[in-house]
Amino acid sequence: MTTLIKIGNSQGVRIPKAIIKQANLHDAELEFKVIDEGLLIQPVKKVRQGWKDQFDKALMSNDLQDSDHEWLDAPLVEDEGWEW
Repeated sequence: MTTLIKIGNSQGVRIPKAIIKQANLHDAELEFKVIDEGLLIQPVKKVRQGWKDQFDKALMSNDLQDSDHEWLDAPLVEDEGWEW
């Protein structure tokens, strides 16, 4: 059980080390959300965090359409000869 502690003009919560480890919060930037049941503390999700893993997983799935393969297998072209 944790209680609020006074920190200057504010109050804070000491999070036990075991909970920090279990929730993967070590050195994380945190955000607070007020919910009906109380307060939710969670790490800030960085833009595109985990996008590569999700993209790779989608590529490995059998849900790709023919048009997906056309784009993925298309040869790369050089800018040479293009007028911008």
